[in-house]
Amino acid sequence: MENQIIKLILDHSTELFGQEISESQIQFQKTRKDVEGDLTLVTFPFVKMMKTSPEKAGEKIGTFLQKHLSELESFNVIKGFLNIILKSEYWLERLKIFHKDENYGLASSPSGETYMVEYSSPNTNKPLHLGHLRNNFLGYSVAEILKANGHKVIKTQIINDRGIHICKSMLAWQKFAPVDEKGNRETPASLNMKGDHFVGKYYIEFDHQLTNESFQIVKEWRDEGFRECDEETAAKLKGLFKVYEEETDEKKKDKLYRKLAEFGKDEASLLEEAQDMLIKWEARDPEVYLLWTTMNGWVYEGFESTYKRMGVDFDKLYYESDTFLIGKDIVNEGLEKGVFFKKEDGSVWADLTDEGLDEKLVLRGDGTAVYMTQDIGTAIDRFKDFPDLKGIVYTVGNEQDYHFQVLFLILKKLGYEWAENCYHLSYGMVDLPDGKMKSREGRVVDADDLMAEVVNMATESTQERGHLEGMSDKERRQLYEMIGMGGLKYYLLKVDPHKRMKFNPDESIELNGNTGPFIQYAHARIQSLISKFDTVESLNSLKINAPEKELIKLLSEYPEVVSEAGKNHSPALIANYAYELVKSFNTFYQSHSIMNEENESLKKARIVLSYNIGKVIHSSMKMLGIEVPNRM
Repeated sequence: MENQIIKLILDHSTELFGQEISESQIQFQKTRKDVEGDLTLVTFPFVKMMKTSPEKAGEKIGTFLQKHLSELESFNVIKGFLNIILKSEYWLERLKIFHKDENYGLASSPSGETYMVEYSSPNTNKPLHLGHLRNNFLGYSVAEILKANGHKVIKTQIINDRGIHICKSMLAWQKFAPVDEKGNRETPASLNMKGDHFVGKYYIEFDHQLTNESFQIVKEWRDEGFRECDEETAAKLKGLFKVYEEETDEKKKDKLYRKLAEFGKDEASLLEEAQDMLIKWEARDPEVYLLWTTMNGWVYEGFESTYKRMGVDFDKLYYESDTFLIGKDIVNEGLEKGVFFKKEDGSVWADLTDEGLDEKLVLRGDGTAVYMTQDIGTAIDRFKDFPDLKGIVYTVGNEQDYHFQVLFLILKKLGYEWAENCYHLSYGMVDLPDGKMKSREGRVVDADDLMAEVVNMATESTQERGHLEGMSDKERRQLYEMIGMGGLKYYLLKVDPHKRMKFNPDESIELNGNTGPFIQYAHARIQSLISKFDTVESLNSLKINAPEKELIKLLSEYPEVVSEAGKNHSPALIANYAYELVKSFNTFYQSHSIMNEENESLKKARIVLSYNIGKVIHSSMKMLGIEVPNRM
């Protein structure tokens, strides 16, 4: 209707305003809840050209629209706002259109544009954690929303399977893993442990061993009178050792221990061994390469089961171990072209000072790559693989804002015009309430642990509520998984991606409020309701009153919400629209009988309306990667 009004005003602008106007001058806003109206037109932009007050401008435009639009029933003007009231017949026709379109709200035809969405992109030295959950759910949902807008989408990840952090896990297993009587080191299979957790255990072991060695180095400096240190460092260490020896609190003492160890890490032989291993890996040393292949294989098996439970997938995988080589070649080419420069130690840099940034390292002096090297190579490789790409959406936390600003700028300097269409979906970190859900290491919240915990909580709360008669054990387990994972996903997606958020596991599975189970329950209620009626064959005898009209108005907003969510890469818009729709439906359901309504036309309209609300709930939740049950 807004488009109809815009066209009508533009076609008759001379008649209305005495001059032609642009479309940008025609502004609509949501009608206030305390005002009667379905659409609100802002009249202030026309006051000067009409040489009258905002109220009189509204009256003139309203009278004109009522004369030319048969759907318009009446209007009112409050200050500079023209509130347009549409006939019930108009809203009934809208409901019929919704009902006939099983894909209502989604793009009716392909856009012809292809986008790539990158998410997850883990390191193969540790398991996925809470931050990865938000990352995966965001990336997957953005991909589904882009699909809903008619775009072709390629879901991908870059697996960070190389680098010093990978070598740390490898070296720790090689040096510190227990050996059995046959001379075999422990493995994920021998411990019945997920591979990613197993490798993560040795990453932590490396840190533990490195900290101990580094502390001993600093302790030796002290015992030798700090002869190896300059005066400033010696003074700092003396002060820290004094506090450390006097401290009685174990947690504080451990922090001081680690702080002292930091001073000696550059001298530690263990770190030097890890750096040597990285150089050997890049040189494809057979022994190191076999160790790397073996341990990465353990991690991939672990990741696969985690992704399966998350309900996310990928169309194409990229590996840093491949793309860093492409990046190194590109850096060398850029060096020859003058895009980069080399320092005395042989390291290669990009000078971005003219763009208000600083100098950025793209290749170390020993020839090894950095993250920027592989990201340059990965981006170029992707556009070679998919020449029709319109752009890439990188789902990465906001601590990497500067990294992506630099990456896109370097790609432009290298002459790649498509860099303009690369977008960093920068999201905020996730915190948990203190004391909740501590992981086995006590540092990060493990993704597998968290998913298991919310499903267990959903199981307990659903069993307490009952209403599961007639369901098999398999159906009940599926329902518990659906509610737990739905609650987890919704909680992490309902917040604007750019905002830091606090995740409360208890709140995520609540049946009331802005939660996934609240929306899932509404869908189950609607399915139960419509199952009691035969299919509505005829839509000709429907009747609606004001309450039904308000729900139809909400449904009519859905296509625009889907469009905006695609433009803004924001699943939160979908989530909060679904919540508002369900909240309004629940209020309607509690106040107006459907089963016992005596007026058949009104009863039929309520059935059709409920069916379409259920359809939109299913559609919107699917974009969030959330399943909705037919019974709950």
